[in-house]
Amino acid sequence: MTLHPPHATPRRAATRQRIDIARELLLTPFGLDEGHLARALAEIRAHQVDDADLYFQYTRSEGWGLEEGIVKTGSFSIEQGVGVRAVSGEKTAFAYSDDICEAALLDAARTVRSICAAAQAGRVRVARPKLAAGRSLYPGVDPIASLDSTAKVALLEKLERRARAKDPRVTQVMAGLASEYDVVLVARADGTLAADVRPLVRLSVTVIAEQGGRREQGFAGGGGRFDLSCFDDAQIDRYVDDAVQAALTNLQARPAPAGEMTVVLGPGWPGILLHEAIGHGLEGDFNRKGSSAFSGRVGQRVAARGVTVLDDGSIAERRGSLNIDDEGHASQSNVLIEDGILKGYLQDTLNARLMGVAPTGNGRRESYAHIPMPRMTNTYMRGGDRDPAEIIASIKKGLYASNFGGGQVDITSGKFVFSASEAYWVENGKIEYPVKGASIIGSGPEALKKVSMIGNDMRLDSGVGTCGKEGQSVPVGVGQPTLRIEGLTVGGTA
Repeated sequence: MTLHPPHATPRRAATRQRIDIARELLLTPFGLDEGHLARALAEIRAHQVDDADLYFQYTRSEGWGLEEGIVKTGSFSIEQGVGVRAVSGEKTAFAYSDDICEAALLDAARTVRSICAAAQAGRVRVARPKLAAGRSLYPGVDPIASLDSTAKVALLEKLERRARAKDPRVTQVMAGLASEYDVVLVARADGTLAADVRPLVRLSVTVIAEQGGRREQGFAGGGGRFDLSCFDDAQIDRYVDDAVQAALTNLQARPAPAGEMTVVLGPGWPGILLHEAIGHGLEGDFNRKGSSAFSGRVGQRVAARGVTVLDDGSIAERRGSLNIDDEGHASQSNVLIEDGILKGYLQDTLNARLMGVAPTGNGRRESYAHIPMPRMTNTYMRGGDRDPAEIIASIKKGLYASNFGGGQVDITSGKFVFSASEAYWVENGKIEYPVKGASIIGSGPEALKKVSMIGNDMRLDSGVGTCGKEGQSVPVGVGQPTLRIEGLTVGGTA
């Protein structure tokens, strides 16, 4: 059964093209077609489950690593398989196989059908096939093939040379280049057929600088859903400048003060605090179960006026963007908090059905071997009307954190701890000196209420984020403008 509507819009044509690519990689070589998928879904639905889907995936990935002036590591892998899921009420049955064939598909279908073995069996009408309405946010290219191996090695060597040439205090440079070509095909029990072709690249550099017996490091990098040609000389110079500047700044850093104080967060990557401390608490599964600090608060004020938070998987070529989520729904822009009022949660199909709302295009999974769950895509806060310089000048005594390292959050309480990788002490509106060892401690819901100034410089991160949840990792994006937050606790070393 082949789907070819006689008249197609450009968007529909792109959707059909992606399905053709997925069919050629994931069905045809194994003697499968849409008829086999329909029979497997009918096998599952013979016991009247609430939902069922098949998730086929082909992933080719490559990585290169440079250290001590030479490329020391290289990797290449190909993975493919199919995940089969049935859902009844709150229960999920799931099976997966790296063997794509009719026998394996039907075996998996019969296995997951057992979730409703006690339910009434009966005949099931196979739903008519229909194309999902996906987006066209990035080119369906294979980034691994966009440069040959010699050019990839030369790219890393160029980055290393430029970093060392920046300053004699730079003693070590590590660089990495990663590429991925990911093709997925989703078939749902309602007849929906959807596919995506997802390129993903990332280039990173870590610099170590030494002075007077002291060693510090700086990191920079970026990427997105495009090919390797986007890493031109100008982009390489930006990454080198940022990494070297961070390392040299930390060489001058003094011990961070401790106590409760005003904290200003810089734009872009510091949005990772927003992602962890607030974004996870707005995912549908936590709220359906009542375990989030935001549970049952839709329509209530949860943040200061002016605070608007979105999760948007439909931004072109961004690391966290998707043409379709991993359940076949088109990605979309979801307003989570608007002018301080909680508007809704991020939903996959299961949690949306149980909460009586529509899916939001946030059903994501790490691979065919994992079940989908509500996950963020690109999560950010909209900009305000304040000049960033004005915000820093408003601080009598406090911390300006321009970059962050790792952090963690307790979803139930909303409490978080984050380490600042680049921060400065500010007095009387002037940046006095860099500080080291600062940890930002607070509660996500409370921090939102303490936002007192919002900059007009909203910026998304450079494209390096990976989010972990329940053992699954997916690429994400974050962003925010410069923010002034009152009364956060800073754990320092001074």
